Amino acid sequence: MKSQSKKVTIYQVANRAGVAISTVSRVLNNSPNVSDKTKIKVQEAIDELNFRPQVSARKLASRKPQMLAIAVPSFTTPFYNEVLKGVKDEIDSMDLDIVIYNTGSKNPKEGIENFFNRGTADTVISISIDIDENVHKQIQASGMPIVLIGSSHPEYDYIDLNHRRGGFIAGEHLVKQGYENIGLIRPALETKAGMLREQGFIDALKEFKMPINEELFLTGQSTKHAGFTEEAGFEAVYEYDRMGQFPDAIFCANDTQAIGAYHALNKLGIKVPEDIGLMGYDNIKFTKYLDLTTVDQSMYSIGVKATKRLAEIINGEADHKLQIAIDPVLVPRNSTNNPNK
Repeated sequence: MKSQSKKVTIYQVANRAGVAISTVSRVLNNSPNVSDKTKIKVQEAIDELNFRPQVSARKLASRKPQMLAIAVPSFTTPFYNEVLKGVKDEIDSMDLDIVIYNTGSKNPKEGIENFFNRGTADTVISISIDIDENVHKQIQASGMPIVLIGSSHPEYDYIDLNHRRGGFIAGEHLVKQGYENIGLIRPALETKAGMLREQGFIDALKEFKMPINEELFLTGQSTKHAGFTEEAGFEAVYEYDRMGQFPDAIFCANDTQAIGAYHALNKLGIKVPEDIGLMGYDNIKFTKYLDLTTVDQSMYSIGVKATKRLAEIINGEADHKLQIAIDPVLVPRNSTNNPNK
């Protein structure tokens, strides 16, 4: 009994010809917007692979996007998971396939450049990736509809996040709770979100004329996900222990750090909030069950909003650019209920 060979796909043709899948589709549908040289190259790839196009492959020639790529530094962290849930739930109403492209958290801009070089999608939602001039040129050259989440650019629709405001309300809350010697657990790598949250936090301490003890601003050793991890929070708390100097309260750059810090404090016999206040950032689902004070960024609803906006762009219903920044909201819980207030 003969084994059936695998069906050749439009992606294989595009790869063989060294072009985008949308270019292959235009050739298949005799579009005038392809050079003769490219047509010959694509047709040679089709002949060599014995490709037989399906109806789905032809949809691209109508210029109606078929493949949505979500470019994201990580798809395993709770923050990005919440955004992706919002996109996934809303995408059901659109005639689009979806692929997640992991740019990596250490150098996401380089990762997204590689993504555009591959040309494997028709439209993009970019999450937490700054658009520099090189990436901007690639987006323009691709002609792809794009919506940015967690970054901004004057040429594109975006839903940015006001990290500096979030850091400020975290610092303000801890000061108003009566804490005077406040520490910070930073991400291990330099990130826009981490820097802005720290700036806002310091702004709040300055406004309330509180001491800024930078020796209590620590990072963990772990650089996975730029240091926004449970391991990093755990390690930073043990660094406080090694120093023999604990703050009255700790503001963690995100909730996953705070979860790791909570575990380390528990192992050291330090109670939250009786002995030390603890605060995170993001309001991921698990924080409710730890009674952890945090800052909510409405990640799920932002994913929904960005996807709805992308649908408007694709359908020609966007008569102006959507360019907004979402202000985060304090979620106070028991972990910062200072018994000495």
